[in-house]
Amino acid sequence: MRKTSASTVTDESSPELTAAAPVNYESALEELEKLVMQLEGGQMPLDQLLTGYQRGAQLLKFCRDKLEAVENQIKVLEGTELKPWAQE
Repeated sequence: MRKTSASTVTDESSPELTAAAPVNYESALEELEKLVMQLEGGQMPLDQLLTGYQRGAQLLKFCRDKLEAVENQIKVLEGTELKPWAQE
Protein backbone atom coordinates (compact mmCIF):
# COMPACT_ATOMS: atom_id res chain seq x y z
CA MET A 1 0.00 0.00 0.00
CA ARG A 2 1.28 3.44 -0.94
CA LYS A 3 1.50 5.96 1.88
CA THR A 4 0.92 9.61 0.94
CA SER A 5 -0.41 12.72 2.54
CA ALA A 6 -2.64 15.29 0.90
CA SER A 7 0.08 17.94 1.14
CA THR A 8 2.61 15.86 -0.80
CA VAL A 9 0.39 14.55 -3.56
CA THR A 10 0.95 16.46 -6.78
CA ASP A 11 0.05 15.85 -10.37
CA GLU A 12 2.31 17.55 -12.88
CA SER A 13 -0.39 17.23 -15.55
CA SER A 14 -2.89 19.21 -13.42
CA PRO A 15 -1.54 22.71 -12.81
CA GLU A 16 -5.11 23.72 -11.90
CA LEU A 17 -4.62 22.23 -8.44
CA THR A 18 -1.95 24.71 -7.39
CA ALA A 19 -2.83 27.03 -4.53
CA ALA A 20 -1.61 30.26 -6.19
CA ALA A 21 -4.07 33.12 -6.22
CA PRO A 22 -5.62 33.76 -9.64
CA VAL A 23 -4.36 36.77 -11.58
CA ASN A 24 -7.85 37.97 -12.48
CA TYR A 25 -11.50 36.95 -12.70
CA GLU A 26 -11.19 35.49 -16.18
CA SER A 27 -8.24 33.24 -15.30
CA ALA A 28 -10.00 32.08 -12.12
CA LEU A 29 -13.16 31.25 -14.06
CA GLU A 30 -11.18 29.36 -16.71
CA GLU A 31 -9.33 27.35 -14.05
CA LEU A 32 -12.60 26.63 -12.25
CA GLU A 33 -14.24 25.38 -15.47
CA LYS A 34 -11.29 23.05 -16.18
CA LEU A 35 -11.34 21.80 -12.62
CA VAL A 36 -15.08 21.07 -12.74
CA MET A 37 -14.59 19.06 -15.94
CA GLN A 38 -11.83 17.03 -14.25
CA LEU A 39 -13.92 16.43 -11.14
CA GLU A 40 -16.96 15.42 -13.17
CA GLY A 41 -14.81 13.08 -15.28
CA GLY A 42 -14.46 10.72 -12.33
CA GLN A 43 -10.89 9.78 -13.22
CA MET A 44 -9.11 11.51 -10.33
CA PRO A 45 -7.88 9.61 -7.27
CA LEU A 46 -9.77 10.30 -4.05
CA ASP A 47 -7.06 12.47 -2.47
CA GLN A 48 -6.89 14.62 -5.60
CA LEU A 49 -10.68 14.91 -5.63
CA LEU A 50 -10.57 16.46 -2.18
CA THR A 51 -7.76 18.83 -3.16
CA GLY A 52 -9.62 19.74 -6.35
CA TYR A 53 -12.83 20.39 -4.45
CA GLN A 54 -10.99 22.66 -2.01
CA ARG A 55 -9.32 24.56 -4.86
CA GLY A 56 -12.68 24.90 -6.58
CA ALA A 57 -14.17 26.40 -3.43
CA GLN A 58 -11.28 28.92 -3.30
CA LEU A 59 -11.77 29.85 -6.95
CA LEU A 60 -15.52 30.21 -6.52
CA LYS A 61 -15.02 32.54 -3.55
CA PHE A 62 -12.48 34.58 -5.54
CA CYS A 63 -14.94 34.95 -8.45
CA ARG A 64 -17.85 35.84 -6.19
CA ASP A 65 -15.75 38.42 -4.35
CA LYS A 66 -14.66 40.02 -7.63
CA LEU A 67 -18.23 40.17 -8.91
CA GLU A 68 -19.41 41.68 -5.62
CA ALA A 69 -16.66 44.31 -5.79
CA VAL A 70 -17.70 45.27 -9.31
CA GLU A 71 -21.36 45.40 -8.28
CA ASN A 72 -20.44 47.69 -5.37
CA GLN A 73 -18.50 49.98 -7.71
CA ILE A 74 -21.50 50.18 -10.03
CA LYS A 75 -23.73 51.05 -7.06
CA VAL A 76 -21.39 53.91 -6.20
CA LEU A 77 -21.44 55.16 -9.78
CA GLU A 78 -25.23 54.87 -10.01
CA GLY A 79 -25.97 56.11 -6.51
CA THR A 80 -27.19 53.74 -3.82
CA GLU A 81 -29.74 51.98 -6.02
CA LEU A 82 -28.49 49.33 -8.42
CA LYS A 83 -30.23 49.87 -11.75
CA PRO A 84 -30.67 47.26 -14.47
CA TRP A 85 -28.09 47.27 -17.24
CA ALA A 86 -29.39 48.94 -20.37
CA GLN A 87 -27.41 48.30 -23.55
CA GLU A 88 -27.59 51.01 -26.18
